[in-house]
Amino acid sequence: MRRFFITAASVAVLRFATLATAQTAWPSVSVSAEGGTGPSFLLAANDASPTNAAADSAVPFSSPVVLPRMGPDFALQVYRNRTGMQVDQLSSYSATTIIRAQLPDTQQYGEFELQRQYSAPRTLAFKAVRFTGDNFVKSNVILRLLQSEVSHVAKDDPSLNAITPANYKFSYKGSTQLDGRTVHVYQVKPRQKRAGLFKGRIYLDAYTASMVRAEGKVVKSPSLFIKKIEFVQDYADVDSFTFPVHIHSEAQTRIVGRAIVDIYHSDYHPVPAAVQAQSVPAL
Repeated sequence: MRRFFITAASVAVLRFATLATAQTAWPSVSVSAEGGTGPSFLLAANDASPTNAAADSAVPFSSPVVLPRMGPDFALQVYRNRTGMQVDQLSSYSATTIIRAQLPDTQQYGEFELQRQYSAPRTLAFKAVRFTGDNFVKSNVILRLLQSEVSHVAKDDPSLNAITPANYKFSYKGSTQLDGRTVHVYQVKPRQKRAGLFKGRIYLDAYTASMVRAEGKVVKSPSLFIKKIEFVQDYADVDSFTFPVHIHSEAQTRIVGRAIVDIYHSDYHPVPAAVQAQSVPAL
């Protein structure tokens, strides 16, 4: 029973933190084994980065292009447009992922490094690189966490969890500095108390409208034994795309106390659809 509750809590940490901050539609999933190291799985591609039309005016070649600062309403509109564009423009990417899971009350810990390869629109495979820590955490927390995420992505309707006016009410809270970037801050409140939605804040870059951070707590617990789930997810721009780089999430359970998961994504190598199309030789 203890094993079940630990797994349920840890799975919930990743599942809801990821869904709560999804910027784009979730593609369906294909699961397969690869080299006997574990399941292949799919995570969401996140929002695209279109050029700002207002910044396209001619400037001297030697002068830097300075994007105009967007108003909060316009930034939110541009962000919504970006969410669909990355799905269309991102053909594939590779990245390194490190998952650190810990159960502080039982003093158990595990760290799993993986290489991932995404191919649009439905495949994200991973290959195990190394694991350190308790095998219990590896088998019953991290791997089951990933398998649960695969199943969730495969079955759910992406539009039900997207950060859109259909799912959320937005309230502007002003601008601030976050990691050296000027951002617009919006309070988001779900229109329904539904699994995968969260109450919290999102932070959009005031000059590009790309997502910088999302944070909050989920509004519906996946289990009676989980009291609350909170998360913070940070993003970064890579070429013309925006990807998650760090997810910190914590679940408070009624049985084993806290379950904490940190996921780090790095070394992204995105391939735009146009580039891949050009690599196919003409007949």
